[in-house]
Amino acid sequence: SSIKANIFTMNVRGFDSVRHMYMFANNIPESVYDSLIESVKARKDLLHRYVSLRKKVLGVDDFYAYDMHVPLIPDVNLKVSYSQAPEIVTSALNILGEEYVSSLKTAIENRWIDPVENQGKNSGAYACSVYGVHPYVLMNWQDDIRSVSTLAHELGHAMHYKYTNQTQPYVYADTPIFVAEVASTVNEVILNRYMSSNSQDDKMRAYILERGLRDFVSTVFRQTFFAEFEMKVYEKAEGGEALTPELLCELYASLLKEYYGPDYVVDENISMEWARIPHFYNPFYVYQYATGYSAALDIVNRITEGSPDAVEKYIDFLKAGSSDYPIEVLKIAGVYMTSPDPVNAAMNSFELMLGELETYFNK
Repeated sequence: SSIKANIFTMNVRGFDSVRHMYMFANNIPESVYDSLIESVKARKDLLHRYVSLRKKVLGVDDFYAYDMHVPLIPDVNLKVSYSQAPEIVTSALNILGEEYVSSLKTAIENRWIDPVENQGKNSGAYACSVYGVHPYVLMNWQDDIRSVSTLAHELGHAMHYKYTNQTQPYVYADTPIFVAEVASTVNEVILNRYMSSNSQDDKMRAYILERGLRDFVSTVFRQTFFAEFEMKVYEKAEGGEALTPELLCELYASLLKEYYGPDYVVDENISMEWARIPHFYNPFYVYQYATGYSAALDIVNRITEGSPDAVEKYIDFLKAGSSDYPIEVLKIAGVYMTSPDPVNAAMNSFELMLGELETYFNK
């Protein structure tokens, strides 16, 4: 019913496709969508290797969807209190410059952050922009490394809001989803690399590495898989083909096999997973998680490799808000998403991380 309604609206408004209609508002070329799928599928062997490694380490005869979520190094239990976290985060993000770190310290010292679990408080973590005041970060601290990473992530959102709100009028102060996760991911990736490089313990480094790989798989590979499934479903519906649960399960299963490889068991249950993905009711949305993650990795690599003015360009990106279309705003940071280069570079980063983890487990 949702798909039929979108196709009706597409026809009434004169768009070529539902995808064209939903990408039109932010002026994102459909070639960006196609290029993402092409680049990720060209390196699907990396996901096959990752699944194979997980199967080997977990020691299971058959590898199911839920095995993707089991930590490969489960007994790392480094306690980190909230009072310790700001020093870790600001030290890691020092690479982003004095002005950025000063803003972080302002957020921490002036209690923009509510970290404590409380009755009636939403679960998880989130940042909220309040134009004319300052951003707020709400989270539920758990005294572990994951919470440190979450803090860095949400502070990325907060700094994005802060810089944009200080620079743009209210009408241009929002951050479209195509760029909304870039700043948070930049912070998270920098933190992970910092903690890994400063750890003297091989097991801890492997733990951080494996967590980073899981995040990459869920954000880039999985969301691209969703994007291709969604695209193919709409192509069938727009071509007049009747959609049935059987057809959707068959299509979903075939793509799962292609993306995840021969070690991944595609059974009847996982073939029906499409029915519980709420993002599909927001058409042609999920691909932006993958493009955003790739853009963030591109920015981090530029900064860590010492590209000229990389930090300054990144700060200018944070200030831009929605003053231009998302593709153009990312160009301010030196990221060109109309090219396959950012996604290809992200795949190369994943391959390096995967190789390190394979080395750790093959000792």
